[in-house]
Amino acid sequence: MTENASKQRKNWKELPPEQIAALMNRKSEGYLTGLLGFTLVSVSKERVLARMEIEKHHLAPNGYLHAASVVALADSTCGFAVSMHLPEGAEGFTTMELKTNFLSTARNGFILCEGMPAHIGRRTQVWDARVWDGVSDRDIALFRCTQMIIYKQE
Repeated sequence: MTENASKQRKNWKELPPEQIAALMNRKSEGYLTGLLGFTLVSVSKERVLARMEIEKHHLAPNGYLHAASVVALADSTCGFAVSMHLPEGAEGFTTMELKTNFLSTARNGFILCEGMPAHIGRRTQVWDARVWDGVSDRDIALFRCTQMIIYKQE
């Protein structure tokens, strides 16, 4: 990576959290997060906040929020957070492990997800997320994932 490219990579991380979120939302268009309607609200090194309006395609046939929709929101929220902490020389990352405890569900309205770092290392990162109903403020799920940092193979 050139020195100028390295500086540009660091400079976007210094933008206000709402501007970083807008930038990442644009980059998500056409990918899973964009297709499922996830919207980043705020992105900083300390926390990432995302929102999902509940639509029919997020529901299971029984009419309740599908577990996969919740997991996808939480994992994606934490994934966006990882990009704020990629070490110099890292090429990317991927989820190694995830765990979700479901506490309740929703049928309509919107849900929110907040991701926060538990461990930031050079080879792995561990992130915790809370997903809650944006209308009732009731917790829907607690989530934890481990992300493997990927370096270019030479």
